[in-house]
This record gives sequence, structure tokens and C-alpha cells, in this order.
Amino acid sequence: MSRDPKKLRAYHLAHAFVLTIFRHAHQFPGEQRFLIQQQLQRAALSVSCNIVEGCARRTAREYRQFVNIALGSAREALYLIELSGELCYLPPTVLADCRIRCDAVVGCLQNLMAALEGLDADG
Repeated sequence: MSRDPKKLRAYHLAHAFVLTIFRHAHQFPGEQRFLIQQQLQRAALSVSCNIVEGCARRTAREYRQFVNIALGSAREALYLIELSGELCYLPPTVLADCRIRCDAVVGCLQNLMAALEGLDADG
């Protein structure tokens, strides 16, 4: 069963989140470009990629697994955003925007996981 990720609110929120992260990543201090900045970019990108990959899987069980991985990546990104704030690596307005977007992604993925838990393993 092929699902269209573009029909999912979680996909659109995750896509907007990754664009935000990539647009602001250049603001990290030079010495952080290969540490927190890149890890944050990878985590944010992983959210969208896992949603897309999960939609391409045949079973509901596989789909749920990839949505769960996306949720884990979103939580990782949220931690890295918080860490970046504590280290003063990004301006407060950028941090607030990133937090809001990431929180929205996490909430939407949690709702999607809850909805998927009722599906059969073969659905």
C-alpha cells in the first residue's frame, strides 16, 4: 500500500521545519559548523525523510516504525535547538521559531503514531 506523504500534515510541518533549520544554520559560530549545526541539520532532515520512507512501506507495522523513527529524530532536533540556545549559538527569535516549529512536528507525529496504533500489522 503506497501512501502519499504530501497528504499528511506531519510531512508539511516537517518540511517547513527542515527548511527553517537549513536557512538559519549559517548563523552558528564557525567552530560549530561541523558539530551541533550539522547534527541539527541531519536530525531535522531525518524527520521528513523517515515520513516519506515510511509512506512507501507496504505494511502498517513498517509505516509505524518509520514514523516512530521520525519522532525520535524530531526529539533529537528539539534537544539540539535547546542546547544551541543555552550556548547562545542562535539569536533568540530564530531559536523561538525553531522551537515552535519543532514542537508542532513532535505533536503532529505523536498524533499520527496514536492513530496508526489501531491499524493491523498487515494494513
